[in-house]
Amino acid sequence: MAANDVDVFANEEKRNLELGGHVGFDSLPDQLVSKSVAQGFCFNILCVGETGIGKSTLMNTLFNTTFENEEASHYESEVQLRPQTFDLQESNVNLKLTVVHTVGFGDQINKEDSYKPILEYIDAQFEKYLEEELKIKRSLYNYHDTRIHICLYFIAPTGHSLKSLDLVTMKKLDSKVNIIPVISKADTVSKGELDKLKIKIMSELVSNGVQIYQFPTEDEAVAEINSSMNSYLPFAVVGSVDDVKVGNKMVKARLYPWDQYRVMENENHCDFVKLREMLLRVNMEDLREQTHARHYELYRRCKLEEMGFKDTDPDSQSFSLQETYEAKRKEFLVELQRKEEEMRQMFVNKVKETEAELKEKEKELHDRFEQLKRMHQEEKKNLEEKRRELEEEMNAFNRRKVAAETLMGQALQGCSQPFKKDKDKKKLTCQTVSQAGALLFTYDWSHRCSHHVQCG
Repeated sequence: MAANDVDVFANEEKRNLELGGHVGFDSLPDQLVSKSVAQGFCFNILCVGETGIGKSTLMNTLFNTTFENEEASHYESEVQLRPQTFDLQESNVNLKLTVVHTVGFGDQINKEDSYKPILEYIDAQFEKYLEEELKIKRSLYNYHDTRIHICLYFIAPTGHSLKSLDLVTMKKLDSKVNIIPVISKADTVSKGELDKLKIKIMSELVSNGVQIYQFPTEDEAVAEINSSMNSYLPFAVVGSVDDVKVGNKMVKARLYPWDQYRVMENENHCDFVKLREMLLRVNMEDLREQTHARHYELYRRCKLEEMGFKDTDPDSQSFSLQETYEAKRKEFLVELQRKEEEMRQMFVNKVKETEAELKEKEKELHDRFEQLKRMHQEEKKNLEEKRRELEEEMNAFNRRKVAAETLMGQALQGCSQPFKKDKDKKKLTCQTVSQAGALLFTYDWSHRCSHHVQCG
């Protein structure tokens, strides 16, 4: 390019380009709103409280509808969680609402592990979302998010403080979910007692380190109302599904013989209106955001750390996901081989111990068999000896018996022959009788001895 041309360009004035119209990126929020409305929203509520405390009634009153819910009994052997999902619509906004009831909570004699099924359910929903995130083909856009956004913990107004079950359960749940404590059936206590109960509950929560959900005050638009609502915690609520005519309109209220208790109209009667405003109108999106950014991220971080993943290596350099996976896989295989070797060694030791025990038992049985064999031989020898003696006695007895029968025969023959002299007759008769008596005595003694041997 020539020097003259350069001077010409240098002398020309710089042009200012002006926009011919509106750029339009300030419509991005409107685009997000339209997209979100078209997609719809989901909101999940966990109701924790004893059976019959008014959880279902409050949900019906809160959304001004009647949800189908099976009535629970007081005889559940363990705590069960029963989720129900409903599709609601207000104006052109669709809401997929999931209400989870804790069936049987607080009904068991041993309430030590009543909170465990609740923790397991919350972790299971986190695990499902994490599995969806780790898939190769994810579908988070239309994924039904079942993570719990808010836990309404129902407190019975039956005492002057919290039960140990309430403190333990809320302490276990505060790192998993946003907790808002509510005093159910607040119409059963007087205004003064209710204020004292609120102060006592908050004092016990603070002293035991229980972190409940605080309405955010960072946004100037809602800072004032949220700040004032934090002072009303825990909310004293009353639920009702009965429509009562007050003036010219129908309102939700409870009728008593002396008066009516307005639930949805009079804020001096209970904090139901405050709870509805804070939960649904003002802070619903913050509850959803806190669930994802705080509770789910904590679970996700702990889970990935358990799996061996990390953000940076000790030298603060970037790392490869494939290398991390391979390293974790090798570590897992080494650990698996170690456990397999331990189990194999344990099995070998167990087999050796069992063989030693069997050998010991076999030796004991052999010794016992030899002892019984010796005892059998000795008894057999004694029986043979007794049998021989018995046979000898029987032979002797038979000989004596034959001799006695012979003598008796001779005596009978002698009695039938005539004797010459009476003296000889008398003498012979006496001798025969004496011999026969002796033989009979011998026969009787032998018979008794034989009977004694057989019985003995």
